[in-house]
Amino acid sequence: MSSADIYREIILDYYRNPRNYGKLEDADVVVRDSNPLCGDEVEMHIKFEDGKIKDIRFNGKGCAISQASASMLTEIVMKKSIEDVKKIGKEDILDNLGLTNLGPARIKCALLSLKVLKMGIYSYLADKVGEKEEASKVKEDANKLY
Repeated sequence: MSSADIYREIILDYYRNPRNYGKLEDADVVVRDSNPLCGDEVEMHIKFEDGKIKDIRFNGKGCAISQASASMLTEIVMKKSIEDVKKIGKEDILDNLGLTNLGPARIKCALLSLKVLKMGIYSYLADKVGEKEEASKVKEDANKLY
């Protein structure tokens, strides 16, 4: 079995058995976005505590790549500091998925959840914590993903 086959199996497992799927009733932030080109949708519910992501859930619909990426990302960021999460970039997501040679349309599928997560952090920093300058940097970072 090649490494490409292994990654394909991992993506399918995350798609068929999503981790952290659902909603948080007491979320500090709920943020949603979609990819109008293919119809993928991701919504994240995020609870923060002491500068960290205390809990995170996602829901949505779309292709295996977008939903697997969201599932993997929730596992990666759970209990991580906001500072660490802000450093996660495009290459981190593509490496995790084992998909470093995707075309532009499929890259948007893979990065949708990261964009949603970064917009959630932006919203939290801007609205809840009052860190407008830092929030603007995170928003710029999220918008550069597409």
